[in-house]
Amino acid sequence: MSAARAKILEKHDDDVVIGKKGGFKDTRPEEILMHVLKHTYKSNNLDPALIEDIVVGNVLPPSGGANQARMAALAAGIPVATPITTVNRQCSSGLTAISQIANSIRSGQIDIGVGAGVESMTHGYGAGAIPEGYSELVMENQEAEDCLIPMGITSENVASDYDVSRETQDQFAALSFQKAAKAQKQNFFAPEILPIRAKQQSPDGGKELLVDYDDGVRDGVTAQSLAKLRPAFIKTGSTHAGNASQVSDGAAAVLLARRSVAKKLGLPIVGKFVAAQAVGVPPRIMGVGPAYAIPQVLKKTGLQMSDVDFFEINEAFASQAVYCCEQLGIPWKESDPAKAKVNKWGGAIAIGHPLGCTGARQVATGLNIAKHDNQKVFVTSMCVGSGMGMAGLFVNEQ
Repeated sequence: MSAARAKILEKHDDDVVIGKKGGFKDTRPEEILMHVLKHTYKSNNLDPALIEDIVVGNVLPPSGGANQARMAALAAGIPVATPITTVNRQCSSGLTAISQIANSIRSGQIDIGVGAGVESMTHGYGAGAIPEGYSELVMENQEAEDCLIPMGITSENVASDYDVSRETQDQFAALSFQKAAKAQKQNFFAPEILPIRAKQQSPDGGKELLVDYDDGVRDGVTAQSLAKLRPAFIKTGSTHAGNASQVSDGAAAVLLARRSVAKKLGLPIVGKFVAAQAVGVPPRIMGVGPAYAIPQVLKKTGLQMSDVDFFEINEAFASQAVYCCEQLGIPWKESDPAKAKVNKWGGAIAIGHPLGCTGARQVATGLNIAKHDNQKVFVTSMCVGSGMGMAGLFVNEQ
């Protein structure tokens, strides 16, 4: 064990520790978030009045999501005195929310807070106003203009620039589905999922159903079956519906506290936040973000790649996930989840990628995997729209 790894495994009263954590076509995002926030404090037997701040990652809603987040917190029974804010760093919004709460604890500003994320991509794409135009002066800068490139085209750019073939992308995507399907069959995701009753509208008046699993996971997917799908963005391209993340709705939350306070209150401690780091990359190949963010967060903590037991790298597109794994030297072709080093139970291609939620969901999944496999150190990471990447380092204490 390296000295740096041994150091981050130490326990100190000022550590930022993680409590138990708490995923709809016709369900509004504030309703999903309400259930998750309520479960976050109830499952920890925590008086909600002790929550001193909440940060919610959210990407698509109108008005920045401020009203929806505040409404969800109040409806969840969190006192009116508890402040809340929303943050939008695109796909890393959930991880940014966790990082902001952790830093507020470290600075002494608060002792307990919640970092969460929510997204209804179903409602969000139709709800937000699209700007009619942009400043001509700003658009004279090529990289500024590149920020407007559709995400699917950035995937094609990565595939083209770094020679990631259609066959390789489909192989990666098939493994994501296969690992997720296997984990779902064995009920591995259950500890991180809060079942929610949701209403679905239909011509006959609608019905209520219990949402207690991720319905994007498909069994029996192979590289051969994916090869039959047509490219979605360019006729001669390689990105399609089967090797890209899905349009998804969901929410996740992570309870964070100073270790000394968590021990005093008898809160269950499941892990520790160590560090997070965001970086910028060229917007036209935004998917390469994790390849640069992960080395930076390891540099900040003095760790090497070998000190990390496994990685959760968001699969916005197979093209960028493959590139990042190969650039970092992380093997991804292992089909046995027990031996895999990346996305052991599948990733966003199979599970889904509710934009603002994903960063918090990855932490919940990472802690779940770490407990199941008896591992300690893991990294979460994702590419970020407009050309960024972010990574977070966590320790399992279960």
